[in-house]
Amino acid sequence: QVQLVESGGGLVQAGDSLTLSCAASARISRYNLGWFRQTPGKEREFVARISRTTGSTSYLDSVKGRFTISRDNVNYTVTLQMNSLKPEDTAVYYCAAGLSGNFDYWGQGTQVTVSS
Repeated sequence: QVQLVESGGGLVQAGDSLTLSCAASARISRYNLGWFRQTPGKEREFVARISRTTGSTSYLDSVKGRFTISRDNVNYTVTLQMNSLKPEDTAVYYCAAGLSGNFDYWGQGTQVTVSS
């Protein structure tokens, strides 16, 4: 089992950048890691994923070219670099970890608000 704690959220203006970090309580090298987001009244939405084996990444279409997910297996962290932020990126962002196709462990979330 692993516990996840997100940080780095905040209020920024459109076009700004923000870096979200997620600290894990245990070794993360065996987990697929991901970032999701949710706005009130909507389902949680996949944002980015990085595999545990090859380090390959995948992204929500609307964030491709703007967001970058990375992992640091030595320091037990996963990061989401967000550039050229848009108001529609406003959400609570969650990091997640899983051993197979599903994500089994979730953080508490961090709020990102992008003003126009």
